Amino acid sequence: MSGDGILEGRVAIVTGAGSGIGQAGAIALANEGAHVVVADLSADRSTETVELIASKGGRAEACPTDVRDEPALTALIAGTAERHGRLDVLHSHAGIQVAGTLEQVESGGMDASWQLNVRAHFMAARLAMPHMRAQGGGSIIVTSSNSGVFYDHEMIAYTTSKHAVIAMVRQIAVDYGKHNVRVNALCPGWVDTPFNEPFIAQMGGREAIEAYVKEKIPLGRWASAEEVAESILYLASDRSAFMTGHALVLDGGEAIY
Repeated sequence: MSGDGILEGRVAIVTGAGSGIGQAGAIALANEGAHVVVADLSADRSTETVELIASKGGRAEACPTDVRDEPALTALIAGTAERHGRLDVLHSHAGIQVAGTLEQVESGGMDASWQLNVRAHFMAARLAMPHMRAQGGGSIIVTSSNSGVFYDHEMIAYTTSKHAVIAMVRQIAVDYGKHNVRVNALCPGWVDTPFNEPFIAQMGGREAIEAYVKEKIPLGRWASAEEVAESILYLASDRSAFMTGHALVLDGGEAIY
């Protein structure tokens, strides 16, 4: 690395970093000089992301973690701060899709969605905040979705949780701005990653979803994970120094169409 990246000397944790948007974001942060702690449910995927970062000259370590497990999440965040003496960026990204209408989604599906899409983000932010507050600032990014600012068909559990997490982000931003800790929500739309498989199956397969994308998204295409990673980098860095409590929507215009 050149040593002059915009995140040089900073420490970042990314959850759900083993594939898709999480992986692309972790790589982007490392490319700009951050030391990235790669957390994913899969140890193999965590290691793969670290290897990709190392191949580009970046610094990273794998910490396989189930973010629903409070002791494991505590160990991830406390361990990072202890080893590196600081925590500058938390991208709490791990999430789940549970498809269905009110009558199709069972209570267990709603509970699972809430546990990962809201509660795990709450706990990650809660555990990171004392470290950021003590050092005089930091950036917390929570992945929501454009489903957090508008409404999908037959996605009650997903949409409910994604709206809730934006409200949570805004409340944290109000309470902790005085400590120079910025908290923002990342709200991607259709991004071509394996995470969309439940949506694709629900809509009738790849051909059907390609037709939907062309018709319903003003830009007429999917996003790539690398495009979303550019916005993660923006929210993580001082380039967004006066932004907090914001839901940054990246969906090619779908939410306004």
